[in-house]
Amino acid sequence: MNEIRINSWDELQQELFAESWNEDLGRFRSRFAFRGLSDSNYTLQTTLMRLGGDYAPLERHLMRNFKKYAHHSAVESDSFWHWMARAQHYGLPTRLLDWTYSPFIAMHFATANICKYHLDGAIWAVNYIKVHQLLPELLQKRLDAEGANVFTVEMLAETIHNQEELAALSRDHSVIFFEPPSMEQRIVNQFAFFSVMPDPTKSLCKCLDSHPDMWRKIIIPAELKWEIRDKLDQANITERVLFPGLDGLSQWLRRHYSPKDASSICQTD
Repeated sequence: MNEIRINSWDELQQELFAESWNEDLGRFRSRFAFRGLSDSNYTLQTTLMRLGGDYAPLERHLMRNFKKYAHHSAVESDSFWHWMARAQHYGLPTRLLDWTYSPFIAMHFATANICKYHLDGAIWAVNYIKVHQLLPELLQKRLDAEGANVFTVEMLAETIHNQEELAALSRDHSVIFFEPPSMEQRIVNQFAFFSVMPDPTKSLCKCLDSHPDMWRKIIIPAELKWEIRDKLDQANITERVLFPGLDGLSQWLRRHYSPKDASSICQTD
């Protein structure tokens, strides 16, 4: 079973750190990417997909205008991958999905929205080593040459120069995990990286369904969310740390001092 419903904090830790022992290294080194969602019914849908309609052709227009109006110093290098990572970071709809190496940060994002505490949450765990074994030979050789498990934007920029070249690599099960440049402290603090599919219309969920040995989805019952949230706060896994600045500080304080019955602050017009 790929969906695992946990019933306690201890069970959650066991599931998140499962398969982390690396026999070759003699160390605990997980090879999973984690993504926390406040609603277990949410799918692995990109912000580009959420635009709806015929969204795929819009990507080119979004990126062209982002580059046009953003100051050129916004990126370290004028490459397709640097611009895509920067755009994702600032909220532009893209084909990228956010992940983290840290199971605790995934737990944060699964429990940060107190307006969703009546719903089960979820944490997706995807083995990026196994996923990369499905990549075209060109990309696998690039990883092997670096002795790396995950791409950097520099590695991708040297191999895939634009959207057309990315599309040419499109196969049903091609998924690339890559690390963005440390453009801001929040990227570093969130231990963040991205996934991208060569075809922006392909669903990552459907890809994973074809390879059940590569992933699991851990369901967090709604009734456990407050316990998890309180323990994360005690461990200093909060918005104040993950979103350095006054906005993150304000988000943390607002949530921290909200009543357990948050119905009043969750009302919408």
